[in-house]
Amino acid sequence: MINAEKQLKVNDLNKRYDIVAFHPDGRIFLIVECKAPSVSINQETFDQIARYNLSLNADYLMITNGLDHYFCRMDFDNKTYHFLKEIPNFEL
Repeated sequence: MINAEKQLKVNDLNKRYDIVAFHPDGRIFLIVECKAPSVSINQETFDQIARYNLSLNADYLMITNGLDHYFCRMDFDNKTYHFLKEIPNFEL
């Protein structure tokens, strides 16, 4: 139920996500964007994962550089995301 480094199309461009975790029914639970420890996480990083999510429609987003970790819950109705203190539990 986890997939790593697969290609996807975003606005007719080929992109590659790092990690995706799926619900048992095939919907996407979580997208993880991994950066090197030397890369600071900023708005550009969040914009990147948000663009990927336009195609994937994940419930949650995670961004990490191995030192700092950020978690977001998607709000599709309001077209935004909300930061969380930790990654949500995955339950079947």
